[in-house]
Amino acid sequence: MLVRDFMTTDVTTLQDTDSLLDARMVFVRSSFRHIPVLHGRQIVGIVTEHDIRQHSPSLLTGVVQEEYNRVLETTPITRAMTKEPVSVTPEQPVFEAAQLLYSRRFGCLPVVEDGELVGIVTTSDMLRLLVQIIHSRGPAARA
Repeated sequence: MLVRDFMTTDVTTLQDTDSLLDARMVFVRSSFRHIPVLHGRQIVGIVTEHDIRQHSPSLLTGVVQEEYNRVLETTPITRAMTKEPVSVTPEQPVFEAAQLLYSRRFGCLPVVEDGELVGIVTTSDMLRLLVQIIHSRGPAARA
């Protein structure tokens, strides 16, 4: 089994010129936990909801919503993202991707071919694969 067989190809991305507010709005409107950040079509980083929270002012400190949004709008996403993320290729065995996700405690791996992002593999994709494998082995494997 290869990464290309289990990767998600319809990937929502951000550009390295976007702000933390742009990223926050994508997270609010979706169920994503990781968003690749591109420079053109080349991946330069990954941003997570956790990254956004770490680089945002706390509303508990009395910051008003307008000020909170202004800070997010003026903070470049490049300040919060993980730069130069580890990636895999579509032709790599899915086992290698699973090992990387597990051993490095990553939530996702960008899938890159010829320097361009072509997909993403997440821990959820790996769990889906595990369920499929167990299901294919029949009732005895599910006991």
